[in-house]
Amino acid sequence: MIRKTTLIALAITLCCALSAQESKPGRKYVAPLERGVRENIAQWQDYKFGMFIHWGVYSELGVIESWSLNPQPVSWMYRARKERGLSYNEYVELYQNLYRVFNPVSFDPSKWADAAKYAGMKYVVFTTKHHDGFCMFDTQQTDYKITSKDCPFHVNKNANIAKAVFEAFREKGINPGAYFSIADWHHQDYWWDFFPAKDRYPNYPVADFPEKWESFQDFANKQVDELTGGDYGELSMLWFDLSICSPDGSVVMDWDRLTKTARDNQPNIMLVARGIGGLRENYFTPEQEIPETALDYPWESCITMTYSWSYRPGLEYKSAKQMLDMLVQVVSRGGNLLLNVGPKPDGTLEETAYERLREIGDWMQVNSEGIYGTKVFSTNQDGKVCFTQKDGYVYAFYLAGEDETGMPEEISFKGVKPASKGAVSLLGAKGTLKWADNADGGITVSVPASVRRNKPCDHIWCLKIKI
Repeated sequence: MIRKTTLIALAITLCCALSAQESKPGRKYVAPLERGVRENIAQWQDYKFGMFIHWGVYSELGVIESWSLNPQPVSWMYRARKERGLSYNEYVELYQNLYRVFNPVSFDPSKWADAAKYAGMKYVVFTTKHHDGFCMFDTQQTDYKITSKDCPFHVNKNANIAKAVFEAFREKGINPGAYFSIADWHHQDYWWDFFPAKDRYPNYPVADFPEKWESFQDFANKQVDELTGGDYGELSMLWFDLSICSPDGSVVMDWDRLTKTARDNQPNIMLVARGIGGLRENYFTPEQEIPETALDYPWESCITMTYSWSYRPGLEYKSAKQMLDMLVQVVSRGGNLLLNVGPKPDGTLEETAYERLREIGDWMQVNSEGIYGTKVFSTNQDGKVCFTQKDGYVYAFYLAGEDETGMPEEISFKGVKPASKGAVSLLGAKGTLKWADNADGGITVSVPASVRRNKPCDHIWCLKIKI
């Protein structure tokens, strides 16, 4: 069972609701049949660290992505309407016209990619379309898109934002993936204005209007075809959200058709149909959560840098230490960390986001050896120490407590037996460290004062142990 860690306890109530995670770890994982897809998954598992980008017209209002359009009487959904003193219909009209003023003239995807590369991120997942239906790519299936003639940004050289993001990150050696919401609250064949919307699902009885549902299936399939077979290049994954189309499961997408379209275009692409399971969910995506023990299937934790997926003014960022703690804990349990950032309406990231990425990158320059390409060790964590392993070595990460400003004189843990007296070193420092067996059945590693005075990094320190 997945449980929340104390690192993100304050964020759980809000953030788990925000992105409507439907994946339920604990369900049986089904490996894909295609050899190329399995190889792609194995390579992706070695990446360990990626960037998630939630960006769309909702950044103009600084609201919780598309969720303020949802008519359910939930306080965090209707807060934006309440703050503006608008009725639901008035708010919808305001929201659906945001694209007429959305003009992110400072958008520079190469700057984002540079920051992600320095931080050590190996892949990116970008929101090509969120639940509101607004497309951040040049789809030919709707005019509700960033390249619409009614959107002032359509004349910009980077008007096809998704393409610009994918190309900029790919140029830096970072593998791109496309987030794509199955739910589309702008499309008349998903939310039909003949009926009022009630919740996130199609608002009409699909069994009574099968032609409308078939029309929506055509629409979604054509957009998948555009993203995988058009001008967007090779993608690592299609990351589908709100993949479940009714609370009882009676309304379903034609996943066979979507799969065929995507894989006819890109045979090795991973499909991440969250909550669907089986052959369509090539890895699981626990949201704002970290497992307490290792999981025996491919997975990533998607977690925000602030406590919102999209940009909201004045939000507090997690510290670099918190983010690095999350990275180490996730990797020690065999997963990847997909760390989310929300750009501002002008197309820039907040300076605090860049500061955090630089701090993470500084740490990764020293310790990435114990992160990339590692596997789960028999002991995931012992007290403040998390473990990974690779090529005959165990990497023991000491996660300092909030009240610890420097390196400890000694680091003790159980579960690892070095091969020899000179088998323990510290990443970023020269020479080996002394260690001895202790009364708890583990070992204690001594950290000399000279090393502590010139510590190789901040926040977390990694011992490399030959076994």
